[in-house]
Amino acid sequence: MGQRLICCLDAPSALQPPPLLPVRRKLLLLCIMLFLWLYMFYSCAGSCASVPGLAGRPAAGAGEAAATAGAHGEGLQVLSKLLRRAPSGGAMGLAGSAAASPSEPREEQSAAPDPTSPISSFFNGSGTKKLPQAIIIGVKKGGTRALLEFLRVHPDIRAVGAEPHFFDRNYEQGFAWYRDLMPRTLDGQITMEKTPSYFVTKEAPARISAMSKGTKLIVVVRDPVTRAISDYTQTLSKKPDIPTFESLTFKNRTTGLIDTSWSAIQIGIYAKHLENWLLYFPIGQILFVSGERLISDPAGELGRVQDFLGLKRIITDKHFYFNKTKGFPCLKKAEGSSKPHCLGKTKGRTHPNIDREVVQRLREFYRPFNMKFYQMTGHDFGWD
Repeated sequence: MGQRLICCLDAPSALQPPPLLPVRRKLLLLCIMLFLWLYMFYSCAGSCASVPGLAGRPAAGAGEAAATAGAHGEGLQVLSKLLRRAPSGGAMGLAGSAAASPSEPREEQSAAPDPTSPISSFFNGSGTKKLPQAIIIGVKKGGTRALLEFLRVHPDIRAVGAEPHFFDRNYEQGFAWYRDLMPRTLDGQITMEKTPSYFVTKEAPARISAMSKGTKLIVVVRDPVTRAISDYTQTLSKKPDIPTFESLTFKNRTTGLIDTSWSAIQIGIYAKHLENWLLYFPIGQILFVSGERLISDPAGELGRVQDFLGLKRIITDKHFYFNKTKGFPCLKKAEGSSKPHCLGKTKGRTHPNIDREVVQRLREFYRPFNMKFYQMTGHDFGWD
């Protein structure tokens, strides 16, 4: 009887759960709450930074705004470092791995985060909008769209899709307006834009220099005769009733006098336009990309561009395949997609047949300008 009583008295204590379980549950809940708090903090910080009203606070609150921006900036740097150290998972992890071993074939590196996905929106909201550090300034029908699409594969490049035309058409809008067009970037990423008409705009060099004398400039150039025909082809697709290429080329066909006032002809006088840029930027701050080599060897030209921008060579020949129908290279995986991507129908149009004598006369016209351009750039593009 005594033994049963002892067993009964001991039974409740035997049924009690170990005292450590409630502590573990509390720690787990605390960790979950901490994670949710951090997520909400970065999401709210990115959303608040994008509110236009906050950017225009009165001068009285400038100190408070600066302090908040500083604290937010420190948080961004920490987040950026954590992302770059991530060993795997996500596009940023892939970028870090690729940067460590650029020679390894990692085809999935070419797909940057989808700009519309929740994860990308979270990270983009955590970035800041900056004025571009690099600009593709020309030339029209030289291959600028292809170059930009190829560069956007790089995880450390963020670029505006549409052409801002800030330094030629919208300069009166101001730098705040221009900055607001830019995508958000993290620490270490480069902001870019491309507007080919800048190269032939007289005011553009001074205006870009006023923004930043250290801006890196990229010019995609192409055989000026082929470029002029391509330019005409584009206009013809929009205005089928325009005069023939031959009639637009000459002021007087009998004398063979070329009409240099026609934009299709004028753009190809590269040496003349370059002289204006060299008044504000040293030649070493301008990279000249061959439009022909961008087609025949895209990885080689992209390697030069990545070196010029101070980036690791992540974009390689593994990212491209040649589309025989269009006649130029396409991406195996575009930014934010896992599918192959080629430029649209407006690229790679079939050129009309041009009188051979007209083509020959144009080559003679451009030859001295090409020679001077080769001397100025220190590179023979082989157009003659």
